[in-house]
Amino acid sequence: MRTLIRSAAALAAVGLTLTPTAASATPTPSPGAATVTKAGTSFLTATAITAGQPVQVGASTGDHLYWSFRAEAGQVHEIAATVSFPKGRTGASTWTVDVFDGLRRRQACTAGAQTPTADASATSVTLGCTLRRVRPWAEPWSGDPLPGTYYVRLSVTDLPEPDLGLPIDVDLLVSVDGEGGASGDDGRLAAPLVPNTRAGTVLTAEPTPEPVAEEETSLTGWLPEAGSRWVWTTAGGVLAAVAGVVGFALTRRPRRP
Repeated sequence: MRTLIRSAAALAAVGLTLTPTAASATPTPSPGAATVTKAGTSFLTATAITAGQPVQVGASTGDHLYWSFRAEAGQVHEIAATVSFPKGRTGASTWTVDVFDGLRRRQACTAGAQTPTADASATSVTLGCTLRRVRPWAEPWSGDPLPGTYYVRLSVTDLPEPDLGLPIDVDLLVSVDGEGGASGDDGRLAAPLVPNTRAGTVLTAEPTPEPVAEEETSLTGWLPEAGSRWVWTTAGGVLAAVAGVVGFALTRRPRRP
């Protein structure tokens, strides 16, 4: 009896061990998807990609690389990245992959090596981040992932100064699980979370001032402004002179006959 119990416990332990491995299978690109060979350097210049579209970019150590993708309600996205190093590095380096939603809120990862460290002898480092399931509706204070535009930022957070600027090769892929649709949430987002990128118009020429009548200019052009120091100085001088005359008249004694 004890042998059967031990065998069942061993099988259960093996099952629990194999389940996460199967769930964390390496994502594969979509068939026929075009490879993206560039990346942005900020949120505004992030390169747009789609789920299943592979990314292969050459960059330099220390660059901040940005990509953006669209997410729908009910989907779970997984970001997998590999950074390949050249030979001749002087020390270990720590890398990180961060994901932000359309309101620039940093989203938490439920799985994956989000901030791994590669020692000096390593030729590459693998990063990963599995996002929470996108919800169709949430409270504003919750910070839950909502439909809209999401941003991926890949950067190095710690490295020796001599290694700054060395060339690197980056392979990145965003995969999606679930096609979206209905969910158990009692609500729906009115519009996707998309940042406001409509900037103001740039003036191509200097604005021309309105013409002023010549008579008005000839009459008032030589007068100082009402709030200028010359007006206040003159008014103060006049008041001081009047006060002096009045004071002298009050204090002067009459002559004796």
